[in-house]
Amino acid sequence: MPSTPTPRRLRRVTRLAAVPLLSLFLLLLSTTSAHAVPIDLAYDANGSTTVSTTGSTIPLGPTTLNTTLEYSTGEFTGSMAIPSAHTHFWAAGFVPMSADVTFVEAAPVTGKLSAHPEGGGSYVTATAQYYVKLSNVKAVGFPTFVGDSCRTKAPVTIPVATPDGERFAVFTGGNLTGTYTIGDFQNCGLMTWLVNALVPGSGNQVTFTLSNPRRT
Repeated sequence: MPSTPTPRRLRRVTRLAAVPLLSLFLLLLSTTSAHAVPIDLAYDANGSTTVSTTGSTIPLGPTTLNTTLEYSTGEFTGSMAIPSAHTHFWAAGFVPMSADVTFVEAAPVTGKLSAHPEGGGSYVTATAQYYVKLSNVKAVGFPTFVGDSCRTKAPVTIPVATPDGERFAVFTGGNLTGTYTIGDFQNCGLMTWLVNALVPGSGNQVTFTLSNPRRT
């Protein structure tokens, strides 16, 4: 009749059996992480920006933000084409002016989705780069002939993040806000000096609402 294993022997057998099971679990975990499939998501995006130097508000959208999210790290890249918009403002406080404004993509949107430091959800930080292009600029209703190549010398960097007190959800969306600086313009013909006297500056505000997320 076989002998009954002692408690010490049972503990030793259990430990020996656990070693290959633990190794298998770690192997499966590392394999899953190494081959994690990014998630492609599209969001409806709608927003606006206020230029501090002119006091004008420019609509940004409606448009679509397309992203690729590395779910294991929370990092993402994306693109968001912004349609041109017409805006009005006052030069020197009394000269009525208008212009078509286009934000031209200069680099992919990059960012990260992280656990909210206060708990209870997530938040987003992201950076986009656009050239700001002006066209159809008019003063007192008359064309100023800035041409079709009037834009910022360098891309404008626009950082945005989830506002304080709010949360962002991958499969719901949320709000993003930020502040950015517009640099000098070039190729605006004889009006380059005027554009650079009126538009460049810091403290420009931007707000976006992302909604209707969907797999693509």
